[in-house]
Amino acid sequence: MKHANRGLAAAAAALVLSLLAAEAGAQAAAPAVTPAPSAFRAISLGMKVDEVKEALRKDALYLYRGDPDVSFLPLSSETLIECEGSSYLSRAYFQFAGGRLYVLILVLDQRKLDHYSLFTAFTAKYGEPVSFNPTEAVWQSETVRFSLERPLTVKYIDRGVFQEQVARGAAQQDLEQLSREQFIGQF
Repeated sequence: MKHANRGLAAAAAALVLSLLAAEAGAQAAAPAVTPAPSAFRAISLGMKVDEVKEALRKDALYLYRGDPDVSFLPLSSETLIECEGSSYLSRAYFQFAGGRLYVLILVLDQRKLDHYSLFTAFTAKYGEPVSFNPTEAVWQSETVRFSLERPLTVKYIDRGVFQEQVARGAAQQDLEQLSREQFIGQF
């Protein structure tokens, strides 16, 4: 009986060692996950307006016509560049704050690309999303929020600048509400 218990213990130890070795091998073979991206091709978050315009002129993926594609957003000093795309890209939007790019939105051609293929590729490259629901999958680092959304859209957002914009908007909304109440109080 003692001999049978020793054999069973040896088999269990061998099984545990083989499982540990397999797990270590799987971890070594797993591809490295890269952080959420902050750039697409030659355009990256933080670039100045003129740098983005120049990059758009040089890249055939964007059908950038120059200043007719540039506008200022109402009630702010933000610049927005919108242009058509070619190949896999339908449209592109570039939003600036303080003269620097902080939102990059790429609307992709659904006849040539599909959500599942992009999601699979992004998950393989950037790991599991930090947030996932039927309308979007989000990957993020300390500085960038990268998302795949429906309809087929990819967004890059500078998290720091975005938080500043949200805070500024909330403060403006509070000021407008206070002014509204003061106006109503005059009657």
